[in-house]
Amino acid sequence: MKKLIKYMSALTPVLIAALLQSACKKDGGYHDATGTNSKFAGNTYEYLKSKPGVYDSLLAVINRMGLQQTLMDSNVTLFAVTNPSFQLAIRNLNTLRRQSDKDPLFLAKVDGVQLDTMVSYYIIRGKRTTDSLLLQDGLDLSSVRFGYPMHGKVSKISASGLTGGGPDVIEFSNTKRSKFIRNWATTTTGSNNISTKNGIVHVLSPDHIFGFDEFVSRLTFVPPPPNLMTLIGGKLTVLRDNNGGPDNGEGSKKVIDGDDHTKFLADLQGRLWMQFELNEPAVSGVYTLTSANDAPERDPRAWTYEGSNDGKTWTELDRRSNFFFEERYQTKVFRCPNTTAYKFYRVDISELRDGGLFQLAEWTINKVK
Repeated sequence: MKKLIKYMSALTPVLIAALLQSACKKDGGYHDATGTNSKFAGNTYEYLKSKPGVYDSLLAVINRMGLQQTLMDSNVTLFAVTNPSFQLAIRNLNTLRRQSDKDPLFLAKVDGVQLDTMVSYYIIRGKRTTDSLLLQDGLDLSSVRFGYPMHGKVSKISASGLTGGGPDVIEFSNTKRSKFIRNWATTTTGSNNISTKNGIVHVLSPDHIFGFDEFVSRLTFVPPPPNLMTLIGGKLTVLRDNNGGPDNGEGSKKVIDGDDHTKFLADLQGRLWMQFELNEPAVSGVYTLTSANDAPERDPRAWTYEGSNDGKTWTELDRRSNFFFEERYQTKVFRCPNTTAYKFYRVDISELRDGGLFQLAEWTINKVK
């Protein structure tokens, strides 16, 4: 017995040293937990179908939009949205609709055009594993349907109190066609690098809301009140017109012709205003701008909306900056707390998305409801 105790006493330091050495080898100073690296024998569409209760909503949208074949035979990367992400989006939408005494909406009935645009954000051209997104600034990505600009970047989350000591996650961003990261909407992945026959699947975190921050706004467009330009009538003038004049194919008259497939195109030269003189004074607390057919860099980014009764002294009614349209032919409704009847209204543009050439499909000034 004494010999056994003596033997164990001699062995104890050896065991402690071995355990310490094993622990050091385990994390090497940090916890290196890589993302999922699994293989699925079928194509990407079959992978989604193999997970009942996980991707039911995503499959319903893909089927409705006719994207099955794309996920079967094209080389794509799918940032897979799980059921909770759709549930959050629908809940937010119907909470707002309930406040307006409107019936609830569900995926089968929401606007197909908007749904098609949003689901396309998540299907990216080419196979993009985490290794391809390791650049310091990440990588620009292009959606398979419309070539919409998205972005992916790998980062490490913290674990066991160590900054950056956890697993890889992908920061997946809707760039909203902006060069500035502050304008992006970003989510993260929960697992990465699931390989299928034709692509890669990264699974988004369940707290992501489908459509990023656009789901509710896209599906709750409220038409503006009556257009005073057509209701009362009047005259349009601009600081600077198209080189071909107001009646040219892209002259100033195109911005009030009621057709969003025509546009007013002119040089900004640091400032450009559009002014409308009503036949009689009226109160406008609403106005709209509609993006033109191409070249998002020509969109207005900063402006003021102003009213006047003599065309010389102007009162600021609304001011916008760092604005952008998410897509072409998109009408944005702007509201301001004006209660004064003015004879003149104008939009005074001071900045574009980029460059010096300005364009706009439509401008309206509207009544207060």
